Amino acid sequence: MDQNDSFIQSRVPWSTEPSLKDMAQEVGVDYDRLIDGIKEDKSDSEIAGELAVPEKLIYHLRDHFYTRGVHSIMGQD
Repeated sequence: MDQNDSFIQSRVPWSTEPSLKDMAQEVGVDYDRLIDGIKEDKSDSEIAGELAVPEKLIYHLRDHFYTRGVHSIMGQD
């Protein structure tokens, strides 16, 4: 260990908000079907119709997926 190693600190990654799975579960959306719909490039209205939820809800869940990913993990090793 050289003297520069003392300045490198390991930080555990932490979540800034619930995961997409937790968010979907909270509003009664089947997470696996949501992900399948996104993977199949279905529209928000198609996914909403299949899951019997408002289109706006799917819009927000999809936005979370594309902007924050499945899990919102920050930090560094």
